[in-house]
Amino acid sequence: MSARKAAPAKAGASRSPSRAGASSPAGGARAARAGGAGEIRIVGGLWKRTRLAVADRPGLRPTPDRVRETLFNWLGQDLTGWRCIDAFAGTGALGLEAASRGAAQVVLVESDAALATQLEAVRRKLGAEAVRVQRGDGVAALRALVPGSQHLVLIDPPFGGELFAPALQAAARALAPDGFIYLEAPAAWAQDALAPLGLALHRHLKAGAVHAHLLRPAAAAPEGASGAA
Repeated sequence: MSARKAAPAKAGASRSPSRAGASSPAGGARAARAGGAGEIRIVGGLWKRTRLAVADRPGLRPTPDRVRETLFNWLGQDLTGWRCIDAFAGTGALGLEAASRGAAQVVLVESDAALATQLEAVRRKLGAEAVRVQRGDGVAALRALVPGSQHLVLIDPPFGGELFAPALQAAARALAPDGFIYLEAPAAWAQDALAPLGLALHRHLKAGAVHAHLLRPAAAAPEGASGAA
């Protein structure tokens, strides 16, 4: 396993076409033309300020800039050597942020063919050799991972679906002992729902309709951690 740095204690869309359209928090995708398409930007690292197109797809809701910035403040800006998977990639914003900060391996999983093609075009444009685009089901991709192999698992499934529990269960199995899961959901996940999965809340942020959670293996969580941002 690659060496990694401990996360500092600082605070912080598959964005799949089937996602129910939620109201966008501050810092979300900016409209570029009529019809709902727009763009977002990578907020840090090697590709900082690189623009990513937001396809005109029903329910596609990229993780807002402010939320991504906070997430990588929580994690620390140097992800050198980390292995990551963005299981519901959409625009690829979350996974590309990790790669921009030095992650050694980032897998972008997307079920929509057009979005997967767009992700591959972005990967080639950036020359992102550490990034691999995989078309397919996010939960199945998580279940296929080697246990304990991932330093960062990014989970942002369609808000209207029933994918949260199976995705978290599979992610917990794939997570390294010192790894993190980022979960984006329409409601907060309480500790009593996370405990049976062997997970603990490390950080939480609410931004508009989005609840952003940073989770850790329960054994790695400091005793008495509040989970507040």
